[in-house]
Amino acid sequence: MASEIRRSVCPFDCPDTCGLLVEVADGKAVAVKGDPAHPHSQGTLCPKMTRYQDTVHSSRRLTTPLVRTGPKGSGSFAPVTWEEAIRRIADRWKDILATHGGEAILPYSYAGTMGLVQRNAGHAFFHRLGASRLDRTICSPAKSAGMEAVLGATPGPRPEALRDSDLVILWGINALATSVHSLRPVREARSRGARVWLVDTYRTPTASVADETFLVRPGSDGALALGIMHVLEREGLLDTAFLADHVQGFPELAAQVLPDFPPERAAALTGLPPAAIEAMARAFGAARSPAILLGNGLSRYGNGAMNIRAISCLPALVGAFLKPGGGLHGGSGTGAAFDLTAVTRPDFLARPTRIVNMNRLGEALTTLDGPPVQSLYVYHSNPAAVTPDQNAVLRGLAREDLFTVVHERFLTDTARYADVVLPSTSSLEHADLYRAYGSYCIQRARPAVPPVGGSRCNWDVFRLLAEAMGFSDAFFRQEADDLVETLLAQPSPWREGIDTEALAEGRAVEVVAPPGPRFATPSGRVEILNPREVHPLPCLLPTHGEGDGRSFALMTAPSLFGLNSSFCERDDLRTKRNGMRLLMNPGDAQARALPAGSRVTVFNDLGDVDFILEPTDQVPPGLLVAEGVWWMECAPGARTVNALTSQRLTDQGGGSTFYDNRVDIRAADPVHQ
Repeated sequence: MASEIRRSVCPFDCPDTCGLLVEVADGKAVAVKGDPAHPHSQGTLCPKMTRYQDTVHSSRRLTTPLVRTGPKGSGSFAPVTWEEAIRRIADRWKDILATHGGEAILPYSYAGTMGLVQRNAGHAFFHRLGASRLDRTICSPAKSAGMEAVLGATPGPRPEALRDSDLVILWGINALATSVHSLRPVREARSRGARVWLVDTYRTPTASVADETFLVRPGSDGALALGIMHVLEREGLLDTAFLADHVQGFPELAAQVLPDFPPERAAALTGLPPAAIEAMARAFGAARSPAILLGNGLSRYGNGAMNIRAISCLPALVGAFLKPGGGLHGGSGTGAAFDLTAVTRPDFLARPTRIVNMNRLGEALTTLDGPPVQSLYVYHSNPAAVTPDQNAVLRGLAREDLFTVVHERFLTDTARYADVVLPSTSSLEHADLYRAYGSYCIQRARPAVPPVGGSRCNWDVFRLLAEAMGFSDAFFRQEADDLVETLLAQPSPWREGIDTEALAEGRAVEVVAPPGPRFATPSGRVEILNPREVHPLPCLLPTHGEGDGRSFALMTAPSLFGLNSSFCERDDLRTKRNGMRLLMNPGDAQARALPAGSRVTVFNDLGDVDFILEPTDQVPPGLLVAEGVWWMECAPGARTVNALTSQRLTDQGGGSTFYDNRVDIRAADPVHQ
């Protein structure tokens, strides 16, 4: 049978949302390539997606529902029919509703798929059920809070604008791992003579595209921004006209905050030499059109939102927001292009139910006040691996009285603790609609191949559950494509004038931010002074780890060959990662007599995790770096990195603090060597 090419979309949590060309033969995907017609990705893919067909048709795919036959965590299951699996779930939930009420049931999902329908498919069902609501804040709500305090709802610039900058600062972003296509305009700018800087805590692979790298202490990014602003103000490197016409609160910042951040103090806080901070400020002030490409990771500290807020003010001091190629690139803002309430149906919620922060799942399953969680339903997420305080999460999942259902493609760490496992489709097997959060592209995807085995998509499973629970709402009788059509039928100024035929054919099209004020804030200005904030002006806040007393800061960084815990099923990508390794400064390793390649134990009050040690001068003293999240079956020991991360939250947004943890290290027990 001859093969044919079908268009699709990368579904994973990345700002690029690349277009895919899928070669299909005999009902199987045999090759996946980038779509050259995609406006942003332009035919290139990251290493994770270049053989996506190996994930879709992996021998490890779950193809039938399973019920637990052994202890929780053992991975012992027996196959059952879909009818039996749905009946078991519905019967148990009906008992829980009658005994404990709807709030005893908790959904858990995040960004295993970014499709607008499949990602949000469970919201309406759980609202109708009266379940507890999940505060989905594990990624970067502190970044959003920090930027919004300064810029409100101002849409971000197009990433292509970076090519017109003469100074690009990659601040806290390992773009080679997390946003590879944003580097195309950066490289183009560099070829035209622009300087490229990387500001980070260690020399990530992205340092290879930078002219200079500035390594700061974890959580000190805001102090660096304030130090640079001090020098800009001191040396008169300001765009006074822009400040007068478009900024609220610079005189107050200059009088009340900046005097406390001379280069010497900023240096003491960040670890950079005072001369380096002064040089950065002078270069930033002299640049024709400086731009900051802002990552998410630096918001994952106890002071994360304030760090982001301080950085967001920087372009205003030199008027970069109005200069072609200049300003702040922190996200496109395309969420406004669709009204998701047509899918999430908050009107189905009869009364407000309690909200559980997803970063505190361990607490929710073990010590939560109110009705205890009696059932957990997990879809497109792997909380046993990716959620903070892994040991607390696993203690909760091990409860015999907790009825856990996991809808998944693979037998993940979380699925091993389930009472019922439901096989899920991959993105090539179901319909959906996507929007990028790093560019302005939207794209519709139809199934490229039939479902593998008996797998079913999120939306179809919730339709089955709605029927089993006796929900008569017509909403649950729709197909996924019906929900896509509903989203597209709703008018939005963002989608006016788009090529609807191209979108219907599965090609990526670009939306356009509607006309409006230059700065979408209550004042219409960049709000350096924001009277609605607890701290009206940017200031210095401590991290959680300050004063901890342990020897090392722990950086849980992204990997080039994995995404959170996704792609651990792929032998080729695991091989490229070369095992669960810990990066450590060679001097620190030598001082502790820890040889390269040895097994080491990293520990704190939350847990112990074993790694294979890799000394490298890419990591400064006092820092340990663990790249990527692994399944426990791939780990040298019994746990993975999030056994060391806490359930503490960011200063705003209720976000995770994955980067704000202190640890110690020792040689692993000889029995483990």
